[in-house]
Amino acid sequence: MLFLNEDAIRQAVSPADMMDAVEEAYRLFTAGQCVMADRLAVSQEGLSMLYMPCFAGDYVSTKILASCPENPARGLPALDGVVLLNRADTGQLEAILDGATVTALRTGAVGGVAVRHLAPTDARTAGLVGCGVQGLHQLAFVCAERDIRTIYLRQSPGRDLTEFVQALRAMLSPRQPEILLCPSADQVLKSSDIVITATPSRQPLFSNDPALFRGKCILAIGSWQPDMREIPDAVFSAASEVFIELPYACQESGDLSQPLASGVLTRDRVKLLGDFLAKKAAGTPPPLGETRYFKSVGMGVFDTLAARAILRAAREKGLGQPVNER
Repeated sequence: MLFLNEDAIRQAVSPADMMDAVEEAYRLFTAGQCVMADRLAVSQEGLSMLYMPCFAGDYVSTKILASCPENPARGLPALDGVVLLNRADTGQLEAILDGATVTALRTGAVGGVAVRHLAPTDARTAGLVGCGVQGLHQLAFVCAERDIRTIYLRQSPGRDLTEFVQALRAMLSPRQPEILLCPSADQVLKSSDIVITATPSRQPLFSNDPALFRGKCILAIGSWQPDMREIPDAVFSAASEVFIELPYACQESGDLSQPLASGVLTRDRVKLLGDFLAKKAAGTPPPLGETRYFKSVGMGVFDTLAARAILRAAREKGLGQPVNER
């Protein structure tokens, strides 16, 4: 059995490796070749424990994450946990992986795959609201898929983004797009071809104006509970449809459950990205509207395929720390 910490994981795989794993995960999910439960979340006093098991191919993964949005103010990461990777036939535990790193990379890759297939190829600007670990990786994967020349960041009042900008420049090196700070989320939206939200907000981040969203590619990453909401109703006046990963997202995320409950959004306009990818692979992709909206909540099969890719690459490169099981 191997233990793979953050350094080993990052040395093992590239952004392209992670995006290929995510695309394979979509293929398995769409073909009904994985078994996973809805994410279980147990919360108390600001801390949520998340449990995500999934069988896919020759492995079963179980991700256990602790999510505490208040931790960054304490100098601690918002996410911590592990991914356990077992053989699907024998149950033998083959790897323990740092859960926060797997989550950051696979979620970044989910956004990267959405950009790969939904964003205009001539997109040159990207904006981020939510300058944390997830936002950092979303930008890295977006820049791996499009020739981004300028990045816009929303700077919250009193927030110093110096360390974030330094980390972003290091992650994007040797490419060095211009990085500009904006005083409002609306300014980020107005300025960007591709717009990323990665916050735990419980109120929409932008003004409820359809004109702000027209012609944009929107990646909403942050909200994963029914009382969380990043994107206002106006987006549904600009976008003819919203792409999601799995049907359960319509119950889990307030960005979907709330407009569905009010009637602003109807189920026929909610599309699975995996179905779109399957039709595209078959040479019959449905046409896309001018405004593209992707809402991600994640799913366990992403973790299984990401962890499998990391383990295989780590073994090939001699990475990781062997652990005695007994």
